[in-house]
Amino acid sequence: MNNSKAWTLLVIGGFLEVGWAVGLKYAHGFTDLKWTLITLVIMVFSFYCFGYSLSKLEIGTAYAIYTGIGAVGTVLYGVFFLQEDMSLPRILFLILLIGSILGLKLIEGGDEV
Repeated sequence: MNNSKAWTLLVIGGFLEVGWAVGLKYAHGFTDLKWTLITLVIMVFSFYCFGYSLSKLEIGTAYAIYTGIGAVGTVLYGVFFLQEDMSLPRILFLILLIGSILGLKLIEGGDEV
């Protein structure tokens, strides 16, 4: 696998993390069987993409980016679809998190394991 594919899988895994985090909300403590099963399937694919990307990427950077995408995406989902509050501090910290993710990607070097 080349580095480009590894980064693509990492980003896909991060977006799938948003899916399973949101799925957990709708599973209502694993009492809704349909949402529980959907969440588990998404979770497996998310971890597969993340794990497979680690064959080329540094684990610290990859994990930070994976969880960062999940965190930002989950917050944005909550704001836009669940009517959660979006305060100025929350916006500033999201910008800081996005900047940190981009910074880690920019300084990533020596991707070969």
